[in-house]
Amino acid sequence: MKRIAIDMDEVIANFHKKHINLYNVEYNENLTEDDLSGTRLWEIRPNDADDILGYVDDPAFFRDLEVMKGSQEVIRELSKSFEIFITTAAMEHPNSFTAKYEWLKEHFPFLSEMHFVFCGNKSIIHADYLIDDSPRHFKDFKGEGILFSAPHNKYETGYVRVENWEEVREYFLK
Repeated sequence: MKRIAIDMDEVIANFHKKHINLYNVEYNENLTEDDLSGTRLWEIRPNDADDILGYVDDPAFFRDLEVMKGSQEVIRELSKSFEIFITTAAMEHPNSFTAKYEWLKEHFPFLSEMHFVFCGNKSIIHADYLIDDSPRHFKDFKGEGILFSAPHNKYETGYVRVENWEEVREYFLK
């Protein structure tokens, strides 16, 4: 059975929506995901970067992220034909472990917790495919990297790209 490794943030969990909302409330702004086209929030507001990056250090930040539309249904379908692993680069934000684990257990109870991988460099992941929004994780990955569209990667090229979970379904279950 082939393996699919799937990133968490911006692939199955809507990270940007909460991040932007926190910023907008704190700084009385009205930024949208469209404003992040090709960039990151802390890059368009460099004077506030420490505060922006600090949001994700809150141990509860990742606990209530919205589930990306279609991800649960498609991953459930894929799990019948593929071995599924959720691989999240949690080492960048070690305070996130508990919240991410609890979030995964709540929203993806049909996946084994033994298939949740909290890591740093994803090149260690032994899988046939990696679905991720950050192409940096494809650099030393031995399988096929599949770029999941997110505002910040809009202009990235050179990768198989999927726009949403319906396209993931079509790619793997065609």
